[in-house]
Amino acid sequence: MMKEIYQVPTSQSLQGDVIISGAKNAVLPLMAATLLCRGISIINNVPQLDDVNTMAEVLRYLGAKVEHQNSSLTIDTRECDGYQAPYHLVTKMRASIYVLGPLLARLGQASVALPGGCAWGPRPVDLHIAGMQALSAKVELSHGNIHAHAGRLQGADFTFSISSVGATVNLLLASVLADGTTRLFNAAIEPEIDNLVDQLNAMGAQIFGKGTSTLVIEGVTELKAATIDAIPDRIEAGTYLIAGAITQGKVTVKQVQPAHLTALIDSLTATGTLICCEDDSITIDAQQRALQPISIKTGPYPLFATDLQPQWMALCVSLTGVSQVTDTIYPDRFQHVAELCRLGANIRVKGNTACIIGTPNLSGAPVKASDLRAGAALILAGLIASDYTEISDIHHLDRGYQNLIGKFATLGATIKRSHHPVATNQAIAAPLLSLCG
Repeated sequence: MMKEIYQVPTSQSLQGDVIISGAKNAVLPLMAATLLCRGISIINNVPQLDDVNTMAEVLRYLGAKVEHQNSSLTIDTRECDGYQAPYHLVTKMRASIYVLGPLLARLGQASVALPGGCAWGPRPVDLHIAGMQALSAKVELSHGNIHAHAGRLQGADFTFSISSVGATVNLLLASVLADGTTRLFNAAIEPEIDNLVDQLNAMGAQIFGKGTSTLVIEGVTELKAATIDAIPDRIEAGTYLIAGAITQGKVTVKQVQPAHLTALIDSLTATGTLICCEDDSITIDAQQRALQPISIKTGPYPLFATDLQPQWMALCVSLTGVSQVTDTIYPDRFQHVAELCRLGANIRVKGNTACIIGTPNLSGAPVKASDLRAGAALILAGLIASDYTEISDIHHLDRGYQNLIGKFATLGATIKRSHHPVATNQAIAAPLLSLCG
């Protein structure tokens, strides 16, 4: 039996340019929004990722025709009448719940399996359900599914108890076809939300307050298909910028929006790196610079992104000194800590805070990616660890990083994807028996 792994050798300072792909976290809501009308929608700047493929399979199951050529996605919903999103697809990816809002809004009913995705943290769907109920939908949970039905949804005021990107997406998708006015308070203000608002307004929706935490939606009776460009992936860009810092290199990320990465840029500057921002590029120069560890605390946009927390921790591990990483979004998002410690990191976790005593002397070892961003953190640490670091469960990385090997190669890293034999139960039992005998 074989498993795929990444082999990450020690790298020299990374140097060069890397083109950033479209944002996975923007594309998935844009794909779900196409269910709101009958027509042919086009989404440009779409990355080739497993999560995109999974959402495409969900849409096909509902009756849509989906074609992904180069970086353009064409979605034909003219014969799309399905309202059930099944467990075997939804469990692969949490964002599949985004189909709940548009199905309920256009068809008056939806049955969506409770979502899966990364295996960390309690990320309940309470806000999604409460929001649909506020719009006059009847919702019940049974046998692992969310069942919702309504006549035409009714506009209402809804306040998010916490800022939630996912719930904001679903409420936007549901309310654009509701009767009357909907006001969403404490809504998420991430760039991916703005991208969705732009798409919905291009489809004929009436949404006001883009970029603020109060969104006002005047319901319309129908929408039309539209063409939209997905924004650049700020998390991918941030990962490569941190890669430049951790290897004390000079890296330029291109086709990005620097304004989306202000918190990371400020934190990297505080470590002692040089940052230069142009209209659509960011250059980090950490060559021959003694970087200082900086403590960070994650928070809703525009604060430090939780999706960059594991990668930042890898950087802190590499720097001499003490720092802290506090995650206020997902307090138990620390499964990467044990794997970083296998490489020689000194990290202690208490509550939602990790204390890191940096050491520049990491050593390669077999480690496992517990989730998408944890896998990225292990790659970054592997670049500076001695010898080879072998990372398993790399399917997580396929969910969110397009052409990872190729992009790192343009910067001088020689990461390889290979197959590795997995020991069978019998092979493991023999040495155990000899130890016990």
